[in-house]
Amino acid sequence: MRGRLWRAANPGLSREDRDRLVADLMAARRAVRDAKDDEEAMKAARAAVHAAKVALGERGPVWWTDGAPDYNRHMARNTPYADWAAGVE
Repeated sequence: MRGRLWRAANPGLSREDRDRLVADLMAARRAVRDAKDDEEAMKAARAAVHAAKVALGERGPVWWTDGAPDYNRHMARNTPYADWAAGVE
């Protein structure tokens, strides 16, 4: 997205766990949308989004075990994946 690399969800999650976590993420995103001017509700909703993304493996500790670095949120052109990213945009 806009030239950045984003970490995928952990493929080791069971289908049931992944589906539940995606549902949690979508509910949290709706809560962010609905919080509008309520600062406390917004803070709680954003925390729920973050927690769901960590549980999915999209944030937090890496889920892979091969020692490859985490380029999450890095500009693709500044990583070893620059050529690949140029071909998919």
